[in-house]
Amino acid sequence: MGARSKYRKRALDVLFESELRDTGLGGTLAGRRETNDPPISEYTVTLVEGVVAEQEAIDALIVENARGWSLQRMPGVDRNLLRIAVYEILHVDDVPDAVAVSEAVALAKELSTDDSGSFVNGVLGRILQLRTSSS
Repeated sequence: MGARSKYRKRALDVLFESELRDTGLGGTLAGRRETNDPPISEYTVTLVEGVVAEQEAIDALIVENARGWSLQRMPGVDRNLLRIAVYEILHVDDVPDAVAVSEAVALAKELSTDDSGSFVNGVLGRILQLRTSSS
């Protein structure tokens, strides 16, 4: 697993834990940074803080393209992987869109349900189509 892959997984851990603890989306980041166990990279911080800052727009885009799925109905891992990938697609210029998608799909397959990889891929594919057609 590459360095950025680990950083994405750590960002997922922080976002998922924050939701479970009901601390607000990035609410556990400060504590994780303080203990630094497991280590929290600057890229992880960038992802978590970026998702938190852009949450409203990111969530709206996900819901619009999830076709019949509300955020609450999605598994928490899928929801937060989508948030991270959408943030990278829209706001991180040095990560190719295909990399953001493939990383999210790989983590969904590894950490979530049997159908999560194809679900995440489908939602992100629609977002990329929308983005390409509006450019």
